[in-house]
Amino acid sequence: MRGLLATSIGVTCAAALALPLTPPANAATARPASAAETAPTGTARATSPDTPVTSSLSLPDRPTHPGLPDLPDLPALPDLPGSTQSLPLTALTRDRSLGGAATDQGLLRRDVRQFSLLGVIWDDPAAELHGRVQVRTRTSGTGTWSGWQDVETHNADHGADPGTPESASGRVRGATAPLWVGDSDGVEIRVHPDTERRAEETSRDTGTLSTADLLPSGLRLELVDPGTAPPEHAPAGPPRSRTPATGSDPAEAPEAAPVEDAGSAEEAEEAEGAEETEGADGAEPAGMTAMTAMTAEVAAASAANAPLAPLGATEIPALDRLGTERELLALRGAELTSAQRTKPYIGPRPSIVTRRGWGADEKLRESGFRYTTKVKAAFVHHTASGNGYKCSQAPSVIRGIYRYHVKSMGWRDIGYNFLVDKCGKIYEGRAGGVAKPVLGAHTLGFNNNSMGIAVLGTFTSAKPTTATVDAVARLTAWKLGLFGANPKGKTYLKSGGGNLYGKGKNVRLNVISGHRDGFATECPGRQLYGKLGSARSTAARFQGR
Repeated sequence: MRGLLATSIGVTCAAALALPLTPPANAATARPASAAETAPTGTARATSPDTPVTSSLSLPDRPTHPGLPDLPDLPALPDLPGSTQSLPLTALTRDRSLGGAATDQGLLRRDVRQFSLLGVIWDDPAAELHGRVQVRTRTSGTGTWSGWQDVETHNADHGADPGTPESASGRVRGATAPLWVGDSDGVEIRVHPDTERRAEETSRDTGTLSTADLLPSGLRLELVDPGTAPPEHAPAGPPRSRTPATGSDPAEAPEAAPVEDAGSAEEAEEAEGAEETEGADGAEPAGMTAMTAMTAEVAAASAANAPLAPLGATEIPALDRLGTERELLALRGAELTSAQRTKPYIGPRPSIVTRRGWGADEKLRESGFRYTTKVKAAFVHHTASGNGYKCSQAPSVIRGIYRYHVKSMGWRDIGYNFLVDKCGKIYEGRAGGVAKPVLGAHTLGFNNNSMGIAVLGTFTSAKPTTATVDAVARLTAWKLGLFGANPKGKTYLKSGGGNLYGKGKNVRLNVISGHRDGFATECPGRQLYGKLGSARSTAARFQGR
């Protein structure tokens, strides 16, 4: 049955759903275009799907951050706004047999402002795009056009669990997977519907095939500029004089008590706002590393990783086994059994690039954090965004996916808890703290009590690197070890509803599973899925089992 579903649906893994409230409008402001980047008159553009499309050539200036101290002797990371161009697709061909109905939609070759990642969105998240999406792009600087590339159209196999506040937010849009194309300034796209399949489905459901049945309504091409890459190992500087209201540990304010499901946005905003509250004496808490130009959103995301790294850190350093065991006792000692305290099974903490390290614009995401109770399992995904990136470009790829999720698709944050690149570097994903049970939106029906790890790339036919598989093992050995889980073991998770398991069913799964184990999908690709056995064994060895 599982194989039949996977074959008939043909879905593959892309980015995970998370449904936000309305994000700040100023976070979507595009950078000014140079003369070379300016599109011709009549080119529709918008900085986000929430901004009306216009054909005007004037672009707003990039926003500033008023009210922050200027400390030139302690440089800060640069502003990383990025931008999104949203272009409505138009009819390319019509079918006489359907009364002249438009079939193919797309855009002819055109000049656009620079972008590096693209995808297609539509109005109804419940609608599926049955057909083929192909794009060609022009490389910036060379004027060379690529060949036609396919964009993965099936992206509905992800999402917040049914019935949760995220899924009921009303902000989500249907979408393809994002595709990384590198620096580009020209684009052409064509979308061809699978008319035979749509005709069969429509005949079965209504008996009539109309123009609207061919493709989802409101198709738009999203062109994402991820913004300027941050410098490596940028120094941190002094913060504004803000301390958590709850005490000296800046991670206390946003976490509160773990919950089985997402809380309200108001509760999260109150928690995040608590990190801005002045201390009783107005002083900075002991041990807080200085940092310049730290907004409230940046401070909250960074503080969630205390005490693993100082405020403003771009990377959480690796720890040896002894240091990791001591940290485990400090973080979760009260929850451990006597046997676990005597002999903890946990892998050494790997180095992790923080959200600040990869340049997350914290004003894009919905405020506050959401937590589940524990981490009993890890689901491995691929982003289906292609393999044509360099390791040095991985932060840009992640910023592009993050912006696509939030600004184009309407999600509350990037959906994965962690991301791994082809060189084996690990990155923090959804905000809330890498050592905490952050509620993601990566595996529809199984987001509670689990975490999602996305490998950057597409692994249907391409093989993942040894460094990538090793990184997945190192990460799971540590994170699962924090919650006493055996990477080679089995666990039970209760389904929130999906196409393999009905809502409420207790399902026995591998502690390290692929996305396809919880949903009928090709994710994480045949080649990566085939490496999960090796990852389980290696992770267990790292834990000392």
